[in-house]
Amino acid sequence: MNVRLLVSAVATVATAACGKRAVEVRTAPPAQQAAQPTIQVKNTLTQGVNVYVVANGTETFLRQVAAASTTSVPVTGFAPGSTVGLKAVTVDGAKTYTRANVVLTGTFDFSLP
Repeated sequence: MNVRLLVSAVATVATAACGKRAVEVRTAPPAQQAAQPTIQVKNTLTQGVNVYVVANGTETFLRQVAAASTTSVPVTGFAPGSTVGLKAVTVDGAKTYTRANVVLTGTFDFSLP
């Protein structure tokens, strides 16, 4: 009799352990992202330009902007608030346009010429 009682008790406990459980699932709060600085390049020239960021004497290529067009260029790899220079070189290399002491916050307008 004790064996039947023991088996019955084990079966009851095992069945209860397999029952439904309340589980709460949550997602992490959205990460705060700093606004990425951008350069609004307005190229009124008749040829394309290569656009660079210049920091500590090092030029970093951003992208090429077509002739007679306006393009928003994201500036990656530089912390918001950094002070840099901007440089645009015509695709034939004949002309260079620069802006010094540009603070990377929000959107900076870089009109050519």
